[in-house]
Amino acid sequence: MARILNLETATTNCSVSISEGNNIICLKENNAENYSHSEQLHLFIKEALEEVSLSFSDLDAIAVSKGPGSYTGLRIGVSAAKGLCFSLDLPLISIPTLESMANQIKVSEGEVIIPVLDARRMEVYSSVYNSVYQEVRDTRAEVIDEDSFKEFGSHSKIYIVGSGAEKCREIVKHSNFTFNTSVVPSAREMGKIASRKFQEGSFEDVAYFEPYYLKDFVLQVKKKS
Repeated sequence: MARILNLETATTNCSVSISEGNNIICLKENNAENYSHSEQLHLFIKEALEEVSLSFSDLDAIAVSKGPGSYTGLRIGVSAAKGLCFSLDLPLISIPTLESMANQIKVSEGEVIIPVLDARRMEVYSSVYNSVYQEVRDTRAEVIDEDSFKEFGSHSKIYIVGSGAEKCREIVKHSNFTFNTSVVPSAREMGKIASRKFQEGSFEDVAYFEPYYLKDFVLQVKKKS
């Protein structure tokens, strides 16, 4: 079974796990409101390896959450992953952030999961997955209105999960929608996805891989008083 170091920094949750096959053998994370990734990521990596008595030489690959998400958070995670892959000569696996979020919810056949990350104003990053976690609609940055996701209204139940769920709850009023704001991207769900991609040989070009920002970075400048 492949041992993979999984890094998740797309949102406020700085999360590191080590997986063996589909099993997570160690998890270190802290969901701090004020983004602590630059201070905590490498510390969590060190602590995770020590906790399970492994060294970098015991790893078979590095997996990183590729986005969408926070511009700065994604840069930190991807830079760390690429640096480790270069120095250790390991393959790089990228995992869509919304896919790992969808994997936190177990649903029945015919139901769908819509992971949503809060973006600016009334906008969210979203995608749609079926009960076996196959993407059935592409990832988008979209403005939420009363017609959002109505094309999935015929499904028996639709789960809208993530930091953008509250924004959706205020506007989207379909009766078969369930909203869950507690789901945050975590390295806990990355293990089985990374294991599958490792077995498939689905690796990124370490030199050219970039995070999936989905939108251009916009610098927020405070107004002078």
